[in-house]
Amino acid sequence: MRLGYVSLPVRGANDLFLSDIAQVLQAQLRLCGAVQANTTRTDRRKCDMDLKLLPAGKVLRISEDRGALARGCTLDNGALVQAVAMTEAALPDAEFLIVNKFGKTEAGGQGFAPVIGEAMCRGIPVLVGVNALNLPAFHAFAAGLAEQLPEDLGQATDWCLHAVLQHAA
Repeated sequence: MRLGYVSLPVRGANDLFLSDIAQVLQAQLRLCGAVQANTTRTDRRKCDMDLKLLPAGKVLRISEDRGALARGCTLDNGALVQAVAMTEAALPDAEFLIVNKFGKTEAGGQGFAPVIGEAMCRGIPVLVGVNALNLPAFHAFAAGLAEQLPEDLGQATDWCLHAVLQHAA
């Protein structure tokens, strides 16, 4: 079982990198999971957060618009639950799982954490984005099984393809 993660220092870099990986792999593997796109708004402090679900490409808005002066978390937990359920339903047909973020929700054992665990139990390789704040919780969750991938699209996609080949063997 393979668990890889990316943790890039620039805000939003994990999201873009995972989207690029998914785009490359989608033609070669049966993917499931989610990649995130953030849209900055000039009339809001917080960006809009959308998840593109793999493989179908359905987009779910996972942020709530709480007004121009909103601070703090704007995550729409109901939308996240829907994204997780759709990913879980796609898992049996998948060769590879991509999860946009191991965040605060996952650190608490919710969100995509159970799907990551289920994929690993099935031997399905997983790639996750993790920001620096959540790295300690992710490492505790991964229990020494996670490999950090380099910030190189070719090397990261090669890791993903190799992980699937190992599982198939």
